[in-house]
Amino acid sequence: MRTMLARIAAVVGFSALAPAAWGGPPGPPELAHVAAPAPTPVPAGRSAALYALLDEHVESIKRESPESASRRGDHRFDRFVRDESPAAYERRLSQARDRLARLRGLDRAGFSEADHLDADLLDYSLSRWIEGAALHDEQTPIDSLSGPHVWLPQLGDQIPLRTDAHLADFAERLSKMGPQIDQQIAQMRLGMMAGRVPPRVVLSRTLDGVLAQARPEYRADPAASPFYRPFLRLPKDHTAAARAREAIAGGIVPAFERLAAFVRDEYLPACREALSYSRGVDGPAAYAFKLRQETTLPLSAEEIHAIGRREVARIRAEMLACIALTDWADKESHLKGRDAASLPEGESRAMFLAFLKFLRTDRRFYHTSTEALLAHYRDICKRIDPELPRLFGTLPRNTYGVREIPRFAAPASPAAYYYPGSGKGGQPGYFMVNTFALDQRPIYGMISLTIHEAVPGHHFQISLADELRTTGAGVHEFREWLGFTAFVEGWALYSERLGLEMGPSPARLDADLNLEPGSPLGLYADPYDNFGRLSDEMWRACRLVVDTGLHGALPTGDWSRRQAIDFMLDNTAGTEVDLVSEVDRYISWPGQACAYKIGELKIRELRRRAQERLGDRFDPRAFHDAVLLGGALPLPVLEKRVERWVERTGGGK
Repeated sequence: MRTMLARIAAVVGFSALAPAAWGGPPGPPELAHVAAPAPTPVPAGRSAALYALLDEHVESIKRESPESASRRGDHRFDRFVRDESPAAYERRLSQARDRLARLRGLDRAGFSEADHLDADLLDYSLSRWIEGAALHDEQTPIDSLSGPHVWLPQLGDQIPLRTDAHLADFAERLSKMGPQIDQQIAQMRLGMMAGRVPPRVVLSRTLDGVLAQARPEYRADPAASPFYRPFLRLPKDHTAAARAREAIAGGIVPAFERLAAFVRDEYLPACREALSYSRGVDGPAAYAFKLRQETTLPLSAEEIHAIGRREVARIRAEMLACIALTDWADKESHLKGRDAASLPEGESRAMFLAFLKFLRTDRRFYHTSTEALLAHYRDICKRIDPELPRLFGTLPRNTYGVREIPRFAAPASPAAYYYPGSGKGGQPGYFMVNTFALDQRPIYGMISLTIHEAVPGHHFQISLADELRTTGAGVHEFREWLGFTAFVEGWALYSERLGLEMGPSPARLDADLNLEPGSPLGLYADPYDNFGRLSDEMWRACRLVVDTGLHGALPTGDWSRRQAIDFMLDNTAGTEVDLVSEVDRYISWPGQACAYKIGELKIRELRRRAQERLGDRFDPRAFHDAVLLGGALPLPVLEKRVERWVERTGGGK
């Protein structure tokens, strides 16, 4: 969701991925004076000892990640920022080990099923973080898509700032961002000393992003800085507004100047030439861990690569059949009266590449204004919304909107991403749309992208997770903080196919959830929109091939950046500007992109198995509740949950 949901652990604050721990009051010593909340009432039948440990864990998350607490409406830590010092990471690691030991020392004899699930999830989260701590991700906080220059300027848009007290606290928080950036520079220096640095190629565009926050005009007029946006509604002589301008001009801008000079003069020259994470200082075992971490499954790079190759071949066949349904003027010159499936490999490839060229160059597939693009996305959202009660038994209470990605972040950002909100914090979710380079933002991909990022993709899954305590009796807040990429992104990719089951003419699917021949296409009734859906699915299949090719130390050798870009260009309808950003993302975040397709395949498998066992008793609304109302789960845990639902529904063998 490390963007978007890509980097959702950083953006959203899913800090169970980076747990801190308890030690008196938990968290940094400077927050010891902040009172802890009352203990959570223990529901009947639940373990009081486990509930106390879960309380401790959640409180430590908030104290160690104050920005995350603010996003969720807990204003106790609004004046603070996350401590990025080496000492803080050592403290978190030591306390996490202590908490895990105490968790494993609990007597589980009287545990309920809910107790076992919570204990297993806490054990999984702590164990994974402790194992991953040896990779020191904190020493590489900047890459082509993220870093303090991207997330900090947008923080004011993600947290509720409704009162003068909120704004005064946020101004104080701004004053602490300069030292926080200096801490991250110090971490990067430690990484340089250890040889733990990113590939130089993906840092090449980062410098411009950092400099964008260090513009001289922001010193002269801090109100022009994106950091000042929350204060624009205040009079200039307001105390909080004056404090914010002082923090921006005297702290934030100089800190970004220092960061820019460091990146330019020290960091970029020290970055490595090799792209493969397996060739980095932490070796092939580090990439193997990243794959396990992101997919939550014990799959090797070779296994994932093979799955990707099979999916690419399957989806390519569907794309060729889809081309035959379009009004593309040149299709008959390639088909010559034949079925697309019968074309020899060379001819089918030639037709596919010619069609991609047509899509990338015909102006009817691209909006010419930002307003038209945003209006189209909003229209799609409103077409989807009334379809949702037919497929979902439980709808999220929180709402969402559509916004454009800020201009300073857009050139290095993907086509879209989702910023989660929180009903408890009074913040809607936002579907963030890239309006940079409109001639590279195709219309035919807009429906599937909206479903993935907004509804029923990320907004549904993340909002329902945030609302678990209102939909499930005895659910601890801990469950609302979990985020596993394979579940989060797997769900969003699975959701894209649900567009086939929406609209006045929903699709007919076979037992494997594939389209039956001649079936209507639901929201993808226009074959170009369906080709866009298939191309998006192909992206995720290609990721399995490309990510492991770049990082996996395969027997065939490491892929080059150009090889990865060309593979994506040859197999998807993506434009070069999007695909360059995508490949740089895979280089920056090893393993993360593999989680999408692996997660989607698992959810599709679970639905197929449920349909086979339940027959006419299968209800997609109940199935989707079974998947979503447990919160984000590792895939093996999700599988057991769905199996239990099938048994309860009458699908026993």
